[in-house]
Amino acid sequence: MLLGAIADDLTGATDLALTLSRGGMRTVQVVGTPKSPMDLASVDAVVVALKSRTIPAAEAIALSSEAAAWLKANGTRQFLFKYCSTFDSTASGNIGPVGDALLEQLEAKLTIACPAFPTNKRTIYQGHLFVGDQLLSDSPMKDHPLTPMRDANLMRVLGAQTRHKVGLLPFAIVNAGVAAIRASYEQAIAEGLRYLVVDAITDQHLRDIGEASADFTLITGGSGIALGLPENFRRAGLLPHDVATATLQAPAGLPVILAGSCSAMTREQVAQAQEAGIASFRIDPLAVAEKKITAATIVDWVTAHASTAKPALVYSSADPAEVLAIQEKLGRQAAGDMVEHLLGETAKELAARGFSRFVVAGGETSGAVVAALGVEALRIGPEIDPGVPWTTSLQGRPLALALKSGNFGAPDFFLKAWKVLA
Repeated sequence: MLLGAIADDLTGATDLALTLSRGGMRTVQVVGTPKSPMDLASVDAVVVALKSRTIPAAEAIALSSEAAAWLKANGTRQFLFKYCSTFDSTASGNIGPVGDALLEQLEAKLTIACPAFPTNKRTIYQGHLFVGDQLLSDSPMKDHPLTPMRDANLMRVLGAQTRHKVGLLPFAIVNAGVAAIRASYEQAIAEGLRYLVVDAITDQHLRDIGEASADFTLITGGSGIALGLPENFRRAGLLPHDVATATLQAPAGLPVILAGSCSAMTREQVAQAQEAGIASFRIDPLAVAEKKITAATIVDWVTAHASTAKPALVYSSADPAEVLAIQEKLGRQAAGDMVEHLLGETAKELAARGFSRFVVAGGETSGAVVAALGVEALRIGPEIDPGVPWTTSLQGRPLALALKSGNFGAPDFFLKAWKVLA
């Protein structure tokens, strides 16, 4: 196996797996560290999807270290720790603590931190992360219910989470190309740095960074950092030059949309779906807490409103003020956990009733749904929007799943996703 990746949430793992697949790597995504042997003889890359972004740092370290040990035991040549392109985390972690643990476990002298994803308008300049033309701290991410990002300076954010020295590889050096980037790596090691926040505003920057990082044991970043990695293996004669197009044989069955994200983009996607006439059921967390809404309630409604031609939409998305009010009554973590569990149970019951095509919005929601469905591994299929492919389950009953990070996808994502399956 050439590349082994550890992703801190499910949708981010799928995004990364898509990038690697498009680069010509035969990629499998697994949900959690596999407990039984897997035949990886025909696999170039494995992405281990964890649910470690918002759990206590010690638990995130334990899960990530277990995944790294499994990947190492299966012959991985290079490791990638994948996190969100908006660097979702808190002052106490988990990017820094997990990165520190992996640095030591893999005996890596230096790594980079580069969450840039220009295609989705995530860029880094002078160490500051931008979402479109806004600083991260001015973007809707400042109101994220679990990981509000109110500082765009990645050196400062990462520096608060790690015990190691953090430096910057600035735009001028990145823009100068591969040789200049490599020289800066050598200088950083000589200065005792363990992390370099790396500027990137174009895909070419990411390809150059990837090429310069060919000898790194550990790389950290968003899925964009993987743009340049397959070519390294190709230059080394370890990958074929022909890149096959991803295909997917979707199972027949009923479709449904489950949206647990409260991001601005998911809210817009919900609104467009409703305007297009898709039947929708809104989950009120307070009603869930009072047991006025249950999985059975939702399943009965979806069954009555869905058809093979048109999905039904179940959503808990709400604007920041409403989310805050709910969190004040139920607790921040408790409110999210309750809705995720409900949507997971809903998905499980829908699958039992013949639903086999699921679009799921939100990283935490996707994790809950996949766990409830018992999906352990996914095959990557065609791309719907940048960073979001259709996937199919690799064991058990065939299921088609489109697992979308809350901020990803165009406003019409819920409408056009099904056309890719046709």
